[in-house]
Amino acid sequence: MATSKIGKKKTWSCQYPARRKFLDWSKRTHFIDGIARGLLYLHQDSRLSIVHRDIKASNILLDKELNPKISDFGLARMFGGDQTEANTKRVVGTYGYMSPEYALDGHFSVKSDVFSFGVLVLEIVSGKKNRGFCHPDYNQNLLGHAWMLWFNGIPLELIDECFADSCTPSEALRFIHVALLCVQQRPEDRPDMSSVVLMLRSENPLPRPKQPGFFMGSNPSEKDTSSNKNQSCSAN
Repeated sequence: MATSKIGKKKTWSCQYPARRKFLDWSKRTHFIDGIARGLLYLHQDSRLSIVHRDIKASNILLDKELNPKISDFGLARMFGGDQTEANTKRVVGTYGYMSPEYALDGHFSVKSDVFSFGVLVLEIVSGKKNRGFCHPDYNQNLLGHAWMLWFNGIPLELIDECFADSCTPSEALRFIHVALLCVQQRPEDRPDMSSVVLMLRSENPLPRPKQPGFFMGSNPSEKDTSSNKNQSCSAN
């Protein structure tokens, strides 16, 4: 079955008016729901719990019905029995999607994938990529920008202007809220994917998110230069 990558720039950039209309709000919410259910299956419903370790836009494929499929399991780690987390001396993955505890200490768990999912949701909602985005006023990446908007009470300004008039504000607000819960600094503060799936479509009140794991005022090129001395990352 033919597939395409959700992460290709031409897929959801506002520079392509035809695709802007094609990938409307309902399709993007379908992507978010499908990716969440896919991660839930890997973490909880498969025979062995699987941590993907490289959830990012370019590793989400779309079939001909535009159903999202998680791909590239080259870095995946299977856990058996009661094992749910591990440490590694060789950090691999993609900057911009890696959780702080994995990028800095090599510690990964299902909560590492939750963090990556949160980044991906913010990218889908905003139409911007976390890596390379830098707000001109306060020099933050996409996670920092989303947090500042949330903190200032204007989170809906994060929404991609391509469909700002067609999306459901309450639904968009909930997706942003859930994403911020997923990218919190401490892994124990993040929800698991079963909770995420429920929160995405529930109308129940959500807990207040804490500050996300991001580097304030960081320069992506400088961060890559220093990190690549002892680490390896896949191309995005």
